[in-house]
Amino acid sequence: MILQSVWLYISELAGRELDGFIILKLLSFVAPKLIPLVLPLTILVTSIMTFGNFAENYEFAAMKSSGISLQRAMRGLIIFIAALSITAFFFANNVIPRAEFEFVNLRKNIAKLKPAAAISEGMFNEIGDINIKVGEKSGDRGQYLTDVIIHKKNEKRAGNYTVIKANKGELISSEGSDVLSLVLRDGNYYDEIQSNDPKEIQKKPFAKSYFKEYAINVDLSTLNNVDMEDRNYTGGSNMLKISELQYTLDSVSVNYNKNLEVLRLDVTSRAGVNTFLELEKDTTEVRALVGNTILDEYDLEGKLRVVTLAFNNMTNVGNLIDTRENSLKQINIKLNKYEIALHEKYVLAFACFILFFVGAPLGAIIRKGGMGLPMVIAILLFLTYHFIGIFAKNSAEDGSISPFIATWLSTIIMLPLGVYFTYRATTDQGLFSIGTFFHPVVAFFKKNFSKKQVQD
Repeated sequence: MILQSVWLYISELAGRELDGFIILKLLSFVAPKLIPLVLPLTILVTSIMTFGNFAENYEFAAMKSSGISLQRAMRGLIIFIAALSITAFFFANNVIPRAEFEFVNLRKNIAKLKPAAAISEGMFNEIGDINIKVGEKSGDRGQYLTDVIIHKKNEKRAGNYTVIKANKGELISSEGSDVLSLVLRDGNYYDEIQSNDPKEIQKKPFAKSYFKEYAINVDLSTLNNVDMEDRNYTGGSNMLKISELQYTLDSVSVNYNKNLEVLRLDVTSRAGVNTFLELEKDTTEVRALVGNTILDEYDLEGKLRVVTLAFNNMTNVGNLIDTRENSLKQINIKLNKYEIALHEKYVLAFACFILFFVGAPLGAIIRKGGMGLPMVIAILLFLTYHFIGIFAKNSAEDGSISPFIATWLSTIIMLPLGVYFTYRATTDQGLFSIGTFFHPVVAFFKKNFSKKQVQD
């Protein structure tokens, strides 16, 4: 899991000239985020392997001959798993949010590292509207460059039509600056001239100039403005505890309801609903409208103006709704993410407890220990559990299903499975009883076949 995290963020670590301590610090902040994935899998695998090994070596048979039931044998582990589940809950509520906060901010700091770190030796680096390659960097901040090659982009046409080569270069801008000031010395500037004349194009005209010193300013704001998965650095859903999530949910819900109310008032105002409601108060006017429509009060030109005005009014209302709908949708997605994060803290504790009751009885039933069949069964069960949770949460973000149901769905599915396996294990039954499924079918055919013989 740690190696997976390294490869996941390798693009952010590469070329930044980070020391080992910073990398270890980043990985230490990543590790707690893996607990909700690793801990349930570990409990499921170890319980299947342990109890499968006991059953394979007839340990349970020896226990039962001594008067020790499976429930009694599991009692100590049940207490341990219960304590582990409670610990997992507090870990998810306290440690993981803090680690997420530190991790996101560390990523931000790495992304906004000194400008010199944005340029790596011996390779082209895309920065702003240029691609730059340097042979070697020196200086205490890596500000001195040698053998500089720059390909400058052109917005009007694709390709490398402008090339700048210099023997030396220097970064003048300070650390943390959004502008990279690059001063080149002793170099040449090549630029292919764009022409609309086909004959001139065949000649491949270009301009070449020599310079003693040439300065380039590159905007690094796009490099520094790193997308942190649309999270606020201090208020992401994964950075908050339960109390903070509840407070945020209330605040976002109030904001969502206010926006809905504002939209309702704007729509009714622009559509003229309030005017019509005022008109309904006058019963005389209402009786007049019953006998005749409003358009009957106008001539043909007036009718055209009224219809055009109504059409434009409804078009404006439709555009208003479309505009506000996108904003409300984003708030709703944000609200769903906060609710999912809230329930996930409880789900981790229950998942650890329930998966133990899936794995332990299953291991006793299959009577196989080691890394073979138990590992395969555990991985299949966990993948089913994990992917159901992922698909449900993705559907809950856009409001397709309730965030509560989406978060608890995979755990709820595993609950009856755990009850079933526990019942089968405590009653010394196999995983499936073939006779239970085929006995009604066999009895049906025997009954009908015997009746046919009697009739014959």
